[in-house]
Amino acid sequence: MPELTRDLKPEEFKEYYFLKEELKDFCRAEGLRLSGSKEDLEKRIVHYLATGEEIKECSVKKIQTDSASEITLDSKLGENFKCSEDKRAFFENQIGKGFKFKVKFQKWLKANPDKTYRDAIDAYFEIQGSGEKTEIGKQFQYNQYIRDFFENNDDKSLDDAIRCWKYKKSLKGHNRYEKSDLEVLM
Repeated sequence: MPELTRDLKPEEFKEYYFLKEELKDFCRAEGLRLSGSKEDLEKRIVHYLATGEEIKECSVKKIQTDSASEITLDSKLGENFKCSEDKRAFFENQIGKGFKFKVKFQKWLKANPDKTYRDAIDAYFEIQGSGEKTEIGKQFQYNQYIRDFFENNDDKSLDDAIRCWKYKKSLKGHNRYEKSDLEVLM
């Protein structure tokens, strides 16, 4: 795997997997902004490697929310729902300590601003009972790899999966699990 330097070609950069911390280190060294998701950092770096310039990004205006108001079962979720600690505490109190803001539930909350917290609790149990696996975002390649590894190798350990992942991410190309990745365990 090549070292992430300003001499790396954008096309080559896209061929390898870099940890978010490595991307932030590069941005820090080159004086680029560090904020945003891993995907934001990757776009920023590709642009920088191609042009030698920082992307001109417009600032996102923060939306004020009244989080001081008390949440009840009949409260509306509202626009721009944020999974904050007060909302976590409310859901834990209503659902139990096992409550988690899982991705599918978060998407439901954001897509239903006119629904109530009572509706949200009903939706939470419906989503939990569906047994569907949550879709893993493309920026979480490690998580997807580990899930796919265990779907094909229930007799292997997490250490085995991690060894295969480290091998895979050192190679040029995609980082999806393939049966041939098991060669590193031999």
